[in-house]
Amino acid sequence: QVQLLESGGGLVQAGGSLRLSCTASGRTVSTYAMGWFRQAPGKEREFASTISQNGRTTSYAESVKGRFTISRDNAKNTVYLQMNSLKPEDTAVYYCARRANMWSPVSRFGADYDVWGQGTQVTVSS
Repeated sequence: QVQLLESGGGLVQAGGSLRLSCTASGRTVSTYAMGWFRQAPGKEREFASTISQNGRTTSYAESVKGRFTISRDNAKNTVYLQMNSLKPEDTAVYYCARRANMWSPVSRFGADYDVWGQGTQVTVSS
């Protein structure tokens, strides 16, 4: 059974940067698309970014496009989310997720993911 563990969250000032990591244990995730989602207080979970199995296909929410970069290192079974030019509205718990079904394409929909991490808090102060 695969488990996902996020790390790298924290408190940062507006304009700053953070890099989130999501490391899988138990099984490889190299044959799965992966995604990052976030949930702000009082709001529903929303899509942030997704990456294909080989890293060549990526997709971003409009709210983070140009500021966030998703990447992966399959040798380390790890997915990253580099977040630059952070804004207070980026404050949320960030979740890593594994796309359901091996070799399925990237997806922006949370219902298409079947394994989730516990989340890491990102707080951006103004």
